[in-house]
Amino acid sequence: MFIGREKELNQLDKLFKSDKFEFAVIYGRRRVGKTELINKFIEGKDSIFFTGVETNEKQNLENFSKSILEFGTGIETNTTFASFQDAIEYVFKFSENKRIILCIDEYPYVARASKSLASTLQLLIDKYKDNSKLMLILCGSSMSYMEDHVLAYKAPLYGRRTAQFRILPFEFSEVCAYLKNFNAEDKALAYGIVGGTPQYLLQINENLSIEDNIRNLYLNPSSAIYEEPVNLLKQEVREPAIYNAIITAIASGASKVSEISNKVGEETSVCSTYIKNLLSLGIIKKETPYGEKSERKTIYSIEDNMFRFWYRFVPSNISIISRGAADLAYSRIEPRLSDYMGAVFEEICKQYLWDLLLNGNSPVEFTSLGRWWGSNSKTKQQEEIDIMGCADKDTALFGECKWTNEKVDLGILEKLIYRSELFNYQNKHYYIFAKNGFTTACTDKANAMGNVTLVKFADMIK
Repeated sequence: MFIGREKELNQLDKLFKSDKFEFAVIYGRRRVGKTELINKFIEGKDSIFFTGVETNEKQNLENFSKSILEFGTGIETNTTFASFQDAIEYVFKFSENKRIILCIDEYPYVARASKSLASTLQLLIDKYKDNSKLMLILCGSSMSYMEDHVLAYKAPLYGRRTAQFRILPFEFSEVCAYLKNFNAEDKALAYGIVGGTPQYLLQINENLSIEDNIRNLYLNPSSAIYEEPVNLLKQEVREPAIYNAIITAIASGASKVSEISNKVGEETSVCSTYIKNLLSLGIIKKETPYGEKSERKTIYSIEDNMFRFWYRFVPSNISIISRGAADLAYSRIEPRLSDYMGAVFEEICKQYLWDLLLNGNSPVEFTSLGRWWGSNSKTKQQEEIDIMGCADKDTALFGECKWTNEKVDLGILEKLIYRSELFNYQNKHYYIFAKNGFTTACTDKANAMGNVTLVKFADMIK
């Protein structure tokens, strides 16, 4: 079942309909659905689809030749071009009067084995682009390779692409479109435990409860996801043990580089290099208090929900999980689920606010959203605001997110108003997001103020 990606499909279709040479770069982390997107796009179109494998140049050239010649002749053949240059030049000539798509999936595997491939593509693009109807797509899962060797200024192919697409995991609204049979809360929990990566969403069984899905996916050593984080790191990085230690440290509460360094037992300069790579992979993210630029206050957290859930709950229970004690493991996880979902709910609320803005329904036309934390100069205590966004120097939005079974009371609204007074905006709008609604006192106060929007979680589901 293919869902979402309408924006990407529309942009690819525009490129296709230009009927001139186009060169699109598609990249993103593994399992995010890049190949499915391309397969959907090329349906019913004349296309040559080739997937590189982690082997030598000779094997990839043989496979590439077979894909090209079978498309051109419709006959299975064992003929091989003498070189990648001959093979690609054949496609360019074949597409002089006919729109053809050539997709090289897992391009980094091919390019690493054939060191001159990028320069060959550069040469042939420059030679044929003005008279060609070829649509070339290079796709790759190695984020660092695609950014450094395809998109970067010093890369041979720089300046030749006509479009690039970084494919990201689905947002919550797209996940809801896929998980149609779950109720609102279970959709949020499913998003919290596997995130928006399509391959992981496919592992969710809507005929089972969230509890049983957690048991099947994370507390079962034979499941497809059980060893996924470790296996992914092995595919993406050279020293997975250190990366694993860093992610584990962040999952256990270390958020600053110094704290991470102490837990891992490596110098901060060493950890910083690994952290940078994890950021580029989309596994972790960094934040500074909203509106502040000082790197001194930077903190790190796990961005990908599957990684967050796995590192939060699996390593600490791995001994009992390996012994088949899923019931005992779940009994340790279940009391901590609500706390775990707090950060997930904040992200869902941010996505909701962005949707309002993009659809022209936001009371504040903010330019960005973020979390703020810092010291109250009057009380000398630390304060935190879940969501903050400003439109200009006079107007801002402040939000609070509560994933609790109790209804949100007036005190939560009053605390948000109090914290907003740390900022000198003349026009303020307040958002309170609640899992289970609001007390009468909170609703009455919001109605009386006129600049407060109360949002119950069930009403956020489309």
